[in-house]
Amino acid sequence: MEKAAERRRRKEDPLSHYVRKFPEAKVLVLGDLMLDHYVWGTVRRISPEAPVPVVNVTSESMLLGGAANVCHNITSLGGQTEIAGIVGKDPSGDWIIEHLKEMKIPAKGVIQEEGRPTTRKTRIIAHSQQVVRFDHEKRGEISPESQRKLLTFLEKNLESYRCLVISDYDKGVVTESLIKGAINRAKELNIKIIVDPKISHFSYYKGVTLITPNHLEASECSGIEIEDEATLLKAGWTILSKLDCESVLITRGEHGMSLFEKTGEVTHIPTVAQNVFDVTGAGDTVVSVLSLALSAGAGLKDSAVLANHAAGIVVGIVGTATVNRETLLNDLNRLS
Repeated sequence: MEKAAERRRRKEDPLSHYVRKFPEAKVLVLGDLMLDHYVWGTVRRISPEAPVPVVNVTSESMLLGGAANVCHNITSLGGQTEIAGIVGKDPSGDWIIEHLKEMKIPAKGVIQEEGRPTTRKTRIIAHSQQVVRFDHEKRGEISPESQRKLLTFLEKNLESYRCLVISDYDKGVVTESLIKGAINRAKELNIKIIVDPKISHFSYYKGVTLITPNHLEASECSGIEIEDEATLLKAGWTILSKLDCESVLITRGEHGMSLFEKTGEVTHIPTVAQNVFDVTGAGDTVVSVLSLALSAGAGLKDSAVLANHAAGIVVGIVGTATVNRETLLNDLNRLS
């Protein structure tokens, strides 16, 4: 039996080694927490009141979204995680905190800010297609008091982690002073910093380990319209230089990913997605796997390849989705 197990292990994709070490990884997530609310139904007619479909509701579900979904992904993959961010003093905020606790994700860094609603995205889904989305949110900066509380939490707790993920959905948690303090503290501790950015805050992220813009964000940040490989390369190197970071990973949808490293290397990683039904949460999955892989000792290239595999799985699922270790291992070995 032992020899058979060894033979199976030898046939595994080499990157499986890092996936098996995910339980040793410890990642702190800072960012915008959200509640993803799904209303599922069917459409059989158009409304007589207006030219819109009538959705017959069959079920509803709620899921952790935004930075909370990053934590959900990390936990599903076997890693250890904690979260810092803001919710409102409302039922949606209470649900997020309670659900984090149920999943054994510490919520000591989640602050309930008075007078600020919890960000909630409601998506109406019929026949596996999103019909409409409506948002409850306040996008202005969080209060100075909340910023101080979050920074104090990071200063006290960050040393216990190997990686800091900043999940920026432009909902108010990412402020210049908070991010500057978080990055400085992570650098003092020699902790890797991964950023899922929004274009309005690109200047805050100078000197991070890895930033993951999509191709539209990369075009806007660099000022270069990405149309072909030449403009892609120019945009990637421009962002790397502008932010003085260690690496840039541009996610390119059906074209995969492109990794630019300060060493001067660029690596194009083709997509492995078989079917694309919903890209919701794919960015959360990417930064989750990147943080776990880097914490487990993988290099930038291997980490990006693993993240590409995981993203290829979740885009084949309708709704905010996560991937577990077994599914990721099976996918790696299917293609090896």
